[in-house]
Amino acid sequence: MESYLSSGNIEVNTDPRVRAKFDNYPKIVRSQMLNLRRLILEAGEEIENLTEIEETLKWGEPSYLAKKGSTIRIDWKPKTPNQYGIYFKCTSKLVPTFKALNENLFSFEGNRAIVFQLEEEIPEAELKECIAAGLTYHSVKHLPMLGLI
Repeated sequence: MESYLSSGNIEVNTDPRVRAKFDNYPKIVRSQMLNLRRLILEAGEEIENLTEIEETLKWGEPSYLAKKGSTIRIDWKPKTPNQYGIYFKCTSKLVPTFKALNENLFSFEGNRAIVFQLEEEIPEAELKECIAAGLTYHSVKHLPMLGLI
């Protein structure tokens, strides 16, 4: 595990296998995946009292874990070559809440993912709110709409 400080005060503990995963994505996919990674780390920076994020592989996918959060995964799959996604625990309230608040803004895959087309521009501010809810899930799951409204 590599440990480094991101641009702010969060320590990111990275499993070296994550870099290999990013390096193996096709070039256009890699840039989109690295952008999702950036958004996850930026969202983490904006969360008060969050000091550490673990970056690892789960199910072969880059995954992000915070102490009081739910695992967030990101990936692109060759079987759907024109899209990629950010995945949340399907039994949580996360994606159903995101759907209720952003049904016309994002595309969803069941109760587990927000999916994007490769050429699509991501609504970054709204996605960072979703990411923050995931990174703090166990602190906000009791709040109406996860405290997003």
